[in-house]
Amino acid sequence: MYPFLVFIILLVNWIVFSGLLDAFHLTLGAISCGVVTWMSADLFFEDREKSAAARMRELLRFPGYLAWLLWEVVIANVHVLKLSFAPDLDDEISPSMEKVKVSLKTDFARYVFANSITLTPGTVTVKVSGDEFLVHAISKEAAAGLAGEMEKRVARVFEPENPILHEAKRETAGA
Repeated sequence: MYPFLVFIILLVNWIVFSGLLDAFHLTLGAISCGVVTWMSADLFFEDREKSAAARMRELLRFPGYLAWLLWEVVIANVHVLKLSFAPDLDDEISPSMEKVKVSLKTDFARYVFANSITLTPGTVTVKVSGDEFLVHAISKEAAAGLAGEMEKRVARVFEPENPILHEAKRETAGA
């Protein structure tokens, strides 16, 4: 099942990016995608326990996460812009290296989380070691935003059974 899914993903990408729909190019694309699938199908979807339906649910949840992340990037850009125009720049910028303990279980969820941190201006994921991330933050405000909502949103997309989501629901219900 997974090699077929990898082949379809690659072929759709081939068609979209090439834009050529004649028989020669479609055949060449299918052959190329078949060879790449044969050589590297085991590199995609390391977690083979998830069903295709679960992967589809992830795919459908991901655009909502991307929209939220885009908004967070805009907010972080405004923060960095304020920092750059602050009259007391030395007081405002306080770079630090923060260790962030992550409860995400799968490598792909951690990958998305680490890259989301790096995409957000003012923070860079420097090192990932198991369930601990080392992150450089440009200011105290950027450092304060590292733990919390972003990890929960990644968990909602890729690990809906993650205990961090159930803890968040209990905290909300108790408040």
